[in-house]
Amino acid sequence: KLRLNPRGDLGQNFLIDINLVELVAREAQLSRSDVVLEVGTGTGGLTIFLAAEAGEVVSIEYDPNMHAIAVEQHAELTNVQWVNTDALKSKNQLHPLLVEAVDRALAKVPGSTLKLVANLPYNVATPVISMVVGSGWPWSRMVVTVQWEMAVRMQAKPGSGDYSGLSIWLQSQCEVETLRKLPPDVFWPRPKIDSAVVLVTPAPAKRDKIANPDFFHDYLRAIFIHRRKLLRGVLCSAYPQVPKPRIDALLAEAGITPQARGEELSPEIHVEMANLLHHDIPRSHLNPQ
Repeated sequence: KLRLNPRGDLGQNFLIDINLVELVAREAQLSRSDVVLEVGTGTGGLTIFLAAEAGEVVSIEYDPNMHAIAVEQHAELTNVQWVNTDALKSKNQLHPLLVEAVDRALAKVPGSTLKLVANLPYNVATPVISMVVGSGWPWSRMVVTVQWEMAVRMQAKPGSGDYSGLSIWLQSQCEVETLRKLPPDVFWPRPKIDSAVVLVTPAPAKRDKIANPDFFHDYLRAIFIHRRKLLRGVLCSAYPQVPKPRIDALLAEAGITPQARGEELSPEIHVEMANLLHHDIPRSHLNPQ
């Protein structure tokens, strides 16, 4: 009836089990003081539930055909900003149209908090979650559908093959929990892999231990480009402005052995090491090479 033509290149797999759509909306624990960011509008099936409970909804859809269908089908939803744009300007930056829409919605709802609630397209899930965490927006909750392997990465422990910069970035400032594993047959088109509904909530006590979140994010990116190399060598290459003997001293201060690899160390240890580096490097030379 709607002449849908899902695009695999955009990671379009629609959640078609209404009970699971309702689960996602329910777990968001929405109120009229909430602003919701939904990335991946699709036909607006989840958007309806979000708009019924939230103060404002910003719904992002890259596919102009899907965007037009959602706007036409749900024109009665007066508290939804329908935005036809890519969620990302680059792999490290949210699109300005998305940012402007969220800022407008937050300004419109006094005392509001932001919640990311979405069936996230697989090709933007990691950067969208990471950047909302580091955005400075007053976010309070994420309920997102992601690929199962990403859900595992988000919660992976040191030394496991799934442990990554994303694992550390999230676990160093959030609590992450899998709410439900989803089989392929609850989506259309049916994907080849399982998915998961994941809950992410902020952990302010942990986040407060990070001296500079932007520096920490860049530190993790530098470390996990060479995840299997010895941490000492990676740091010497990434921060040539710090003399090697000083790198050795900072590693010792953090309790890290010269043979340690970044993939073996806990989020807490990485936070401590990044804080020591940040404190030690002159402000004019903060960025890793």
